[in-house]
Amino acid sequence: MVSNNINLCSLEEISSIHKRLIASLRSFFKNAGMSKAVLGLSGGIDSALVAALAAEALGAENVTGLIMPSGFSTLHSVSDAVDLAENLGMKYHIIPIEKIYDKVIKEIDPIFEGDYHWDNTQENLQARIRGLILMAYSNRKGALLLNTSNKSELAVGYGTLYGDLSGALMVIADIYKLQVYALSNYINTEREIIPFSTISKAPSAELREDQKDTDSLPDYNLLDPILYRMVELGQTPEEIISDGVARELVERIVKLRKGASFKAHQMPPVIKITEKPLLDKSKWIVTE
Repeated sequence: MVSNNINLCSLEEISSIHKRLIASLRSFFKNAGMSKAVLGLSGGIDSALVAALAAEALGAENVTGLIMPSGFSTLHSVSDAVDLAENLGMKYHIIPIEKIYDKVIKEIDPIFEGDYHWDNTQENLQARIRGLILMAYSNRKGALLLNTSNKSELAVGYGTLYGDLSGALMVIADIYKLQVYALSNYINTEREIIPFSTISKAPSAELREDQKDTDSLPDYNLLDPILYRMVELGQTPEEIISDGVARELVERIVKLRKGASFKAHQMPPVIKITEKPLLDKSKWIVTE
């Protein structure tokens, strides 16, 4: 098992991360001469956290959430997104994408040539439709699009180029998924801002029936400590395996990271929290 001495979520660290993210958001928007932000609200914890951070940094009146359910979105995800927006006092719009998706599938029929077996083509199409709508809002309203991908996802390529990896700024791309949970609970210290149901439910992209993140990735309780060793500590796979971690698990993560490496070259700027952001230095947003 992974050594228990790796603590990603101490109260002191989470408090420091929170302050850094708020300061960096304010600085980024000030330097850009912008005041308004938009993001997609999925009902999941990542977008909920980014919305809460943006509302605190920029003022809730300057943040808009677009809730874009597909045919695979659950009712509780939509209601969680609405509850979050209302808890924050931010504006939101509900824009279903199912009819848009069906229309696109119909119009690109020649590409499929009669082969409609399900794969990431259909999943990525939904993410890219959402990206298109978000950028339409961004252009029309003069609002910067905030990306909601976390470091764990980014490290293993769990995201869609030109879809949910789009944005003017990656807000939480230098914090791991376990830290996302810890930071969400920290924000809820005085009152429930991020709905408890958002924090407690199994993470899912909801791009196909009954999808869960664990269909594609190891559980974050296993993934994050191994990523920490690889990224922050610079340990080799063999060093991690020699400490008792299953070879199959480590090799799976290495394969995911190699397969995702090309995506990192196309990412937006990222708020730097650690000494080892996944993106190159030219894309770091640093607030001292």
